Amino acid sequence: MARKHEPAPEFRSEAEERAYWESHDSVDHIDWSKAARVRLPNLKPSSTSISLRLPNALLERIKIAANKRDVPYQSLIKTWLAEKIDTPAK
Repeated sequence: MARKHEPAPEFRSEAEERAYWESHDSVDHIDWSKAARVRLPNLKPSSTSISLRLPNALLERIKIAANKRDVPYQSLIKTWLAEKIDTPAK
């Protein structure tokens, strides 16, 4: 027999909704058998801005390297950091 799903309650605030979903299961309100997969191709990963002090000479060298590759220097720094993190330690 098919399960009867109750409509989700109306919430006065996001905090009230958050508290509700922390203590209730969505299975009581949503028929997940009817759910469809969704692709979000333009969704960008969230990022956080940080301050990083670099010696002027090092920053200039990075900017020169970025210019040779025709990429923004901040993008080059991110690429280098990601490569370094993904490389196993020796």
